[in-house]
Amino acid sequence: MSQPIKNSLGIFPKSWSEEHAGRIPGNIPIWVGILSELTEFGIFFAAYFIAKFYYPEIFAQGPQSLHTSLGVTNTIVLLSSSYFMAKAMSFIRINNKIKCERYLWLALSCGVLYLIIKTWEFHWNTLQGFSANTNEFFTVYYYMTFNHFIHVGWASCAILWVIFRLRRGAYSSAEHSGLEALAVYWHMIDLMWILIFPLLYVLR
Repeated sequence: MSQPIKNSLGIFPKSWSEEHAGRIPGNIPIWVGILSELTEFGIFFAAYFIAKFYYPEIFAQGPQSLHTSLGVTNTIVLLSSSYFMAKAMSFIRINNKIKCERYLWLALSCGVLYLIIKTWEFHWNTLQGFSANTNEFFTVYYYMTFNHFIHVGWASCAILWVIFRLRRGAYSSAEHSGLEALAVYWHMIDLMWILIFPLLYVLR
């Protein structure tokens, strides 16, 4: 088994090395990506609170115009997907590739179901006469939810790629950093929805 690269790239403090800080799930590129995504969502959240400060009545009425049941359903779907992804990781760690793939398909199914439900929700909004130009609440709503929609979409495609790689023997109990990186990213997407849901659908 290969030894960890010490002082990777020569630019990080020694205290950040694996032997000092402990192992971090995934790899450096995925965490750079996650921190970039968190910065992006952080800007969206800041925009939400600024807009809510200036337009309190619009943001108090906005959640009442949304299809809350669809939002709740998607929350359950994404929480289920995180469970399935965690199960996939637990099985690859014991080299059970069959069950690992089974749970990856379940996680992918949840991702696709989320996209279908969210697409129907966007369509339902249109039928009610709501769009990004309706008011400040719906402008923020569409920017946040459509951005999250895109993230779920390409992360679902990544699950397909991981399943393909798993079938080609790329992952095992000894080496599964690529699958682990995807799992970390997927959990980040789910976490963002857990923050988005109460802000847009619940808080009056």
